[in-house]
Amino acid sequence: MKLSQFVSYLNQLDTLSFRLDSGIMVPAHFHITELGITSKTYIDCGGTLREDRFVSFQLWSDHDTEHRLSPSKAMSIITAAAQKIQLLDVDMEVEYQSDTVGKYALSFDKDCFILESKQTACLAEDQCGIVPQSESVNTDSEDNSGNSACAPGSGCC
Repeated sequence: MKLSQFVSYLNQLDTLSFRLDSGIMVPAHFHITELGITSKTYIDCGGTLREDRFVSFQLWSDHDTEHRLSPSKAMSIITAAAQKIQLLDVDMEVEYQSDTVGKYALSFDKDCFILESKQTACLAEDQCGIVPQSESVNTDSEDNSGNSACAPGSGCC
C-alpha cells in the first residue's frame, strides 16, 4: 500500500487498528514511534544495483493500556513528518515487535489495516541457477547403485 492509499483509508476511519495477517490484533494502546523514509541501496546476488524506498513507521505498545491513537492524530503525525522530510508516495513498510522487530507490508480490510508478512527471495534467479520448483530435480532420488543421484555439477544441489 502506498502512502496516499493509507491516508485515504485513514481519513475514512473513526478508530485506528492494525492486525497481523495471522488474525492477531495489535494491542489498541499502540503508539507510532517513528515515521520516515527508509532507503536501501544494494547489489543483488546477480550483481545488479538496486534501490528500494519505503515510507516506514514503527508500531510500539507499552504499559499505558489506556492510550489510543485516533486516525486524526495519526494524520497529524504524517503532516508533521511531511513538513520536515520529503515523504514520497511509495509503498509503506511497518515495523512491529514479534520475536524480533519484524517488517511488514500493509493492506486494508473493511476497517482495519493488515500487517502482511514479507518474504525474502532471490532477485536474480536466472543468474543464480535457481530452477522453478516445477522443473527442479528430486534431490531424494537414488541412482541404480543406491547412491544419491545429486552429484556435484548435476544441477540438483
